[in-house]
Amino acid sequence: MSASDNDLNDIGLVGLAVMGQNLVLNMADHGYSVAVFNRTVSKIDEFLGENPGRNLYGAKSLEELCARLKKPRKVMLMVKAGQPVDEFIGMLLPYLERKDIIIDGGNSHFPDTIRRTQELEAKGFRFIGTGVSGGEEGARNGPSIMPGGSASAWLEVKDILQSIAAKVGDDNTPCCDWVGADGAGHYVKMVHNGIEYGDMQLICEAYFLMKHSLHMSADEMYEIFAEWNRGELESYLIEITRDIFSVKDEKTGEPLVEMILDTAGQKGTGRWTSLSALDLGVPTPTIIAAVEARSLSALKDARREASRHLSGPTGKYEGDGKSFLKSIEDALYCSKICAYAQGFALLRAAAEESGWDLNYGGISLLWRGGCIIRARFLERIKEAFDKDPQLTNLLLDSFFRDAVATRQASWRQVVSEAITLGIPTPAFSSALAYYDSYRRESLPANLLQAQRDYFGAHTYRRIDEDGVFHTDWANVRR
Repeated sequence: MSASDNDLNDIGLVGLAVMGQNLVLNMADHGYSVAVFNRTVSKIDEFLGENPGRNLYGAKSLEELCARLKKPRKVMLMVKAGQPVDEFIGMLLPYLERKDIIIDGGNSHFPDTIRRTQELEAKGFRFIGTGVSGGEEGARNGPSIMPGGSASAWLEVKDILQSIAAKVGDDNTPCCDWVGADGAGHYVKMVHNGIEYGDMQLICEAYFLMKHSLHMSADEMYEIFAEWNRGELESYLIEITRDIFSVKDEKTGEPLVEMILDTAGQKGTGRWTSLSALDLGVPTPTIIAAVEARSLSALKDARREASRHLSGPTGKYEGDGKSFLKSIEDALYCSKICAYAQGFALLRAAAEESGWDLNYGGISLLWRGGCIIRARFLERIKEAFDKDPQLTNLLLDSFFRDAVATRQASWRQVVSEAITLGIPTPAFSSALAYYDSYRRESLPANLLQAQRDYFGAHTYRRIDEDGVFHTDWANVRR
C-alpha cells in the first residue's frame, strides 16, 4: 500500500491502551498527524469513532502503518514492557528502512533498552527508549518525557516530543530534553519512580502519625495538607493527598481513604531502582524502605494474625499537638531531601558506570511538570547543580545543608516519638539514619572488617599506614 506525500503521517503509534490513546490525542492537538495500530483491530475503529475530525489514520496492519509514515519513519511503541516490545520490534523491522526510528515509551527496564539500542543500531536502525511520566492525565495534557538512545534520532523527534510535553515557567520550557545514550532515558525514569516510591511512603507516614499520634480527622488532615501545599512542600503528591482526604464514601459516609484495604501494589520500578543501587553500591535506604513497606503491607493476613499476639505501645502523643504537627512537616521535608539526594547520587554512579553524560540540573527540570514527583523543591535542585555541576550529594549544597540543620531537631523528635508510640515510620527513620551516617567521619565498619577478617581472612586496611593486612585473630596473644 502506498500514499502520496501529502497523505503521509508524521508518526505512528502502536498500542491503544489508555496511555497510548492519550498520547495520540495530545499529538493531534499539537498539529501532528498520527497513524495508529493495535493488535486488537476492533479497538482501532472504536478509538477513531470516538475521536472524529482529527488527523488520525487507522492502520489494520504494521505493514500498512509503516507505509503511511514520512521518512525517516518514526514508530512509537506503547505496549507492555518486556517481551511484547521485542516482539513488536521484530514485526516492524521488515517494513522499515535504515535510519528509521523506533521509540519505546513504556516502562522498560534499562538493560533491555541498552540491548535494543545496540541491536538496532547494528542493523542500521535507530532506537529511542523514553520514560513518560504523568499517567493518563499527563499523557493527555503534557507528561514529563525522558528520552535516551540513538543520539542522531533526537533531532528527528525533538519537535514532536517537546510539543506534547508539559510546559513550565514563564517561558513555557518543555519538560522534555535529551538525557543520554542507550538506556539513559529509561534509567532516569526508573530513578524518578524510585524517588516517587520514597516520597509517597514519607507522605503516608506523615498521615499515619497524624492519625494515630494526634488522632486527627480526615477533614483536619485536608486542611493541613492544603496548608502544606501552599508552602515549601508544594507538590503534586501533596496536592492529591489533600484532595483524597476530602472524599466521602457514598456507602458509609466515612472518609473513602479509610475504607480502602491497606495493601499496596507495585509495578516493579521501585524494586529495579533498589536492585540497581545495590549492584552499584549506592545507599538508597529510603527508597528501599518504601519498597519494603509495600511488601509488608501485602502481608495483610499475616499482620492481622500477628496483631492478636504481638504487643507494643499504642499511646497518644501527650505534648503540644500543634508543635508536633510542625515537627512532622519538618521531618517530611528533611526526609524528602534525603530521598532525592539518594536518587541523584544513584544517577551519578550509574552515569559513571555506563559512560552517560547526564545533566543533573537538567534532569530536575524535566521533573518540574507533568510527572508524579513534580514539586517546587526541584528548582532548588537545579540551582544546586548550577552552582556545582560536580556536586556529589545534595546534602552538601548550602541550601539543603541549612534546610536540614534548622529542622533536624524536629526530625529527630518525630522519629523518637514514633518509636516510643509504636508507630512504624521506616522511611522517616531510614532517611535520618542515612543523614547521620553520611555526616559522620567514622562508622563502625572497622569492627565489621575485623569480623570479616576473623572468619574469612578478608583482610583490612589500617588508618596509620598503607597496605593490606590480615590478623590470625583466634591465635593472637591477648
